Amino acid sequence: VQLQASGGGLVQAGGSLRLSCAASGRTGSQYAMGWFRQAPGTERNIVAAISWSGGNAYYADSVKGRFTISRDNAKNTVYLQMDSLKPGDTAVYYCAAVRVGYYSKEYYYTEGKQYAYWGQGTQVTVSR
Repeated sequence: VQLQASGGGLVQAGGSLRLSCAASGRTGSQYAMGWFRQAPGTERNIVAAISWSGGNAYYADSVKGRFTISRDNAKNTVYLQMDSLKPGDTAVYYCAAVRVGYYSKEYYYTEGKQYAYWGQGTQVTVSR
């Protein structure tokens, strides 16, 4: 499966952005999805993750209450709504996917090594 992330840009602190991650290729399978981010000189860290069913989601403490992950399986797309953005949210944001079986459709995954497929990244810059 190929992942295409979009929606990044430059925004002032307190503003909002909505990232999208469109999947193509073997989209007939089930995939749990995640968003990661990496700022210069830092490791890539989990931001949010969502199960295949969409019924379960995880958020890093730093984004709880500000970011919302969602998915539309009919469109093979996952979204990350980012509100109340802070300069500390500045990073390249990556979406990732891992194929799951039917009995794992409610699970999400929070470690990068658990994901098999990655998008190219989209830059988010939050100015003061």
